[in-house]
Amino acid sequence: MRLTFLGRGGSDIGQCPSLYLTDRGTYLVQGWQTAKPETIEIPHLLTGFAEEGTFIGATMSDSGRGTFTLTGLPVTDAETLRQLDLAANERAIEVPKAERTFYGALPAH
Repeated sequence: MRLTFLGRGGSDIGQCPSLYLTDRGTYLVQGWQTAKPETIEIPHLLTGFAEEGTFIGATMSDSGRGTFTLTGLPVTDAETLRQLDLAANERAIEVPKAERTFYGALPAH
């Protein structure tokens, strides 16, 4: 999987948490491990690095402390993992990249 770096924030150690675009039209999200291998924790600010007009297409739960937990497909491919700087307490998951759709009325002129 080829990755394009989009942004990082939330830690001053390594390259985590980080958001990448994949060559498969998905996002790879690098974050802090949780008890479940398919779930990670990321700071709220990381979602702001999604490409314009898109969003991270995974259900997120607000921790109440400035982070979200989200679930996706654990990244286990050695070639992809070599592109990341994962600390011992970090993991990467792949999630859908979803397009934003506008629902509402345009302002009257």
